[in-house]
Amino acid sequence: MSDRPAWEGSASKRRQVALIAHVGTPLVAALGRTWRYTSEGAEAFDQCLAAGQCPILALWHGRILPATPFWRDRGIVAITSENFDGEWIARIMHRFGYAAARGSTSRGGVKALVQLKRLVAQGHPTAFTVDGPRGPARRAQPGALWLAKATGQPILPFHIEAASAWHVRSWDRALVPRPFSRVTVAVGPPFFVAAEADDAGLEQRRQDLEAELHRLEQRATAMLQQR
Repeated sequence: MSDRPAWEGSASKRRQVALIAHVGTPLVAALGRTWRYTSEGAEAFDQCLAAGQCPILALWHGRILPATPFWRDRGIVAITSENFDGEWIARIMHRFGYAAARGSTSRGGVKALVQLKRLVAQGHPTAFTVDGPRGPARRAQPGALWLAKATGQPILPFHIEAASAWHVRSWDRALVPRPFSRVTVAVGPPFFVAAEADDAGLEQRRQDLEAELHRLEQRATAMLQQR
């Protein structure tokens, strides 16, 4: 039995993936050039690198789009699903300077996490949509925590809001900032998981990560009111 995802067996699906990536890349790039980003705490990423660490970015699935131009061209490896949507997302992200580790919490997760552990050891920063690929929305899955525990590297949680945006009618209510919107990015301090953490300890850190992402949402929203 082949390990290839079912959609790859369809010529129509393969054409759709190529078309979406071909059209989506310049569209995201054009939109991104109009967004007016304001960030707080983003210097933590470069500070981690300067300290010899490989940060593990953590965000909600619904913030992938505005996050892509913001963190572009930094050699970040993002975990993306092996399904149809994951493929075109990976292709678009590749054109923004990202690499992809294929898998998810629902399929191929162990394979992707082992791959990420190896890439972190080679010095590559990584990124997780911690509630992906199918939710529940805004409930952290354990992947990023497992990687932080296994590698000793810090998680950098962040949240993005926009002054004016559309929301996709999807499980994650994906945020699409309108052209020329102000976009705020709130990045939290490095978040570690102890190597000796047991199941109860991991669950506590999972809850802590959720709480921190909600705090950062409040901070990003408050930043929109500032001038």
